[in-house]
Amino acid sequence: MLKRALISVSDKTGIVEFAKELLSLGIEIISTGGTASLLEKNGVKVTGISDVTGFPECLDGRVKTLHPKVHGGLLAIRSNPDHMKQINELGIEPIDMVVVNLYPFKQTILKGNVAIEEAIENIDIGGPTMLRSAAKNYRDVVVLVDPADYQPVLNELKQTQEVSLKTKFRLSYKVFEHTSHYDTLIQQYLRSKLDEEFFPSTLTLTFEKTQEMRYGENPHQKAVFYKEIGACVGCLAEAEQLHGKELSFNNINDANGALELLKEFEEPTVVAVKHANPCGVGSAESIYKAYMKAYEGDPVSIFGGIVAANREIDAKTAEEMNKIFLEIVIAPSFSEQALEILRKKKNIRLLKLPNISQKIPEGAYDMKKVGGGLLVQNINNMLYDDEDIKVVTEKQPTTEELETMKFAMKVVKHTKSNAIVLAKNKQTLGIGPGQANRITAARIAIANGKEKCKGSVMASDAFFPFPDCVEAAHEAGVAAIIQPGGSIKDNESIEACNKYGIAMVFTGMRHFKH
Repeated sequence: MLKRALISVSDKTGIVEFAKELLSLGIEIISTGGTASLLEKNGVKVTGISDVTGFPECLDGRVKTLHPKVHGGLLAIRSNPDHMKQINELGIEPIDMVVVNLYPFKQTILKGNVAIEEAIENIDIGGPTMLRSAAKNYRDVVVLVDPADYQPVLNELKQTQEVSLKTKFRLSYKVFEHTSHYDTLIQQYLRSKLDEEFFPSTLTLTFEKTQEMRYGENPHQKAVFYKEIGACVGCLAEAEQLHGKELSFNNINDANGALELLKEFEEPTVVAVKHANPCGVGSAESIYKAYMKAYEGDPVSIFGGIVAANREIDAKTAEEMNKIFLEIVIAPSFSEQALEILRKKKNIRLLKLPNISQKIPEGAYDMKKVGGGLLVQNINNMLYDDEDIKVVTEKQPTTEELETMKFAMKVVKHTKSNAIVLAKNKQTLGIGPGQANRITAARIAIANGKEKCKGSVMASDAFFPFPDCVEAAHEAGVAAIIQPGGSIKDNESIEACNKYGIAMVFTGMRHFKH
């Protein structure tokens, strides 16, 4: 039979009503600080925590519940005669329920430009300690950290005068899930304030569930989308869906790839992605012209693809988009006319992401789960330094070719390895992604580009191991090549370029993407 409940909450949702119900069941309410004041103001009889401990709250409320009369009342095992004898001798009364949620640390750090002193003050000490004590002794203590559990617990109390062991165990689990998340947010925040970049000896991460998906990569797989806290400016989890059914696992994975590539560009740019690889990219003076470049770069593959744009979608662009089937369109905004046009199709998703061009922050992790472990690396936030460009052929690239080389290298950087990209006039013409050898990737890109390859630039994510890619480039009419260099057979590729009058530059920076 529950006799005493300790309530101390930061999130006061539903707490007054819950406390009144507990009182009606004959349960004494112990409370602290602002929670006690709120309950008393609403007619709930409360025993102050100082009346229980015999010690005043002190240090601006930093010390309230850190006392043996609280934790002894929580941790005493009721079926252990020695425990019950000890607390009786010490004048400690059992506490049968704890209702606690914690200082709003997450809300504080997400305000932006918060002083570290304010963040520190919102690190709860007594709350997690009480929660852990109660959760450890879950067989004897009901512990509530989530207002959503108030009514189910009340229902059990009204029906059976007790809370089932199954429910108490579930509530105990929720406590450790909650405090683990809370502590991880704190350590992640503090790590971000260190003036050094490092990989900690133990890596603890925390995410919050955003969406349960219909299924995963395939229909027989279950899947959930989790959001990273405090590191999500301009990311997909921040997008507002304006139209269409919910996103799927594959939608999110592909859309993320589109966003990562789009962030490489400042000028109006449209990126089309299919199965996690770019299939068309265009940059121009307007988003309409950029879209037309992306579409015309591969009008077959863009069908059923994902399109991301870094400028508002206007009516003219929307009319063109509506001519084919697109899974998703992501943009910082849509004009009213564009929305009206695009919403005519039920099977398209429209996502508004105002901060779409926001760069991924320095120090962010790129992570890949492998069996039994986690691969972690810094994000690939570099392309190459212009001063490191080395012209290795007799023929010098033109200024226009150098600009196209940079455009093409941005695209190939975000294409699965081995990867080759052909581009001209800030438009992709052919993309060869994810092949076991580089010549096959080159042939795929050339086959996609066809006659448009003449006068184009070829970009490779890694060095040419043989001169065969140069041979293929010559046959296709490629005018210039950009690649990292570094092969023991670089000279063979250089000689082939000199033979065919192709300009080639080395960047010294590889861009594998697996």
